Amino acid sequence: MFVAYGFFFFFSLFFLYLCDGTTAGARSAHNNNQQQEEHQNQNQQKKEELPPPGLTFQMADQLSNEQISEFKEAFSLFDKDGDGTITTKELGTVMRSLGQNPTEAELQDMINEVDQDGSGTIDFPEFLTLMARKMQDSDSEEEIKEAFRVFDKDGNGFISAAELRHVMTNLGEKLTDEEVDEMIREADVDGDGQINYEEFVKMMMSK
Repeated sequence: MFVAYGFFFFFSLFFLYLCDGTTAGARSAHNNNQQQEEHQNQNQQKKEELPPPGLTFQMADQLSNEQISEFKEAFSLFDKDGDGTITTKELGTVMRSLGQNPTEAELQDMINEVDQDGSGTIDFPEFLTLMARKMQDSDSEEEIKEAFRVFDKDGNGFISAAELRHVMTNLGEKLTDEEVDEMIREADVDGDGQINYEEFVKMMMSK
């Protein structure tokens, strides 16, 4: 269980940064107008960029049962009330637990990046489509790097057991030392007891 647990949690952070493409720019005053124009363009091109609903099932067919199960666990980390959708409130809760402070408008922008059916929320098929698509995206390494920085609190290039435990605790996931160590071991290629950036990327890209 906990071997998979590590992967689904790392993918949940990956998802967070896949959605967070406009937040940093929105907070910069001199980029504000450009941000609005980009957001308008994104809304206009959304149907072209996202695969049609029927393609969701085709992409899901390319995933193993284990991968789908892991993505379901990642989804549930955001879906706090278990109703099958991720709302702006739930997304905001996760982001604030990671030390970020997005506005309501920024949260809605993040939802809109993934929301195919225009419901204003993200359901699991939409989440799964994003994950399947990004697994095949060779340009996703920068986004993985951003997720790595969330864990690497001291910026030394390694994720330690203490740093991993800190992030998990902030997200309301209380794990034993053994469970945290197992999450480290599943990605720790060189056996030094921590995860470096290369190991993190290898783990993410291999799934």
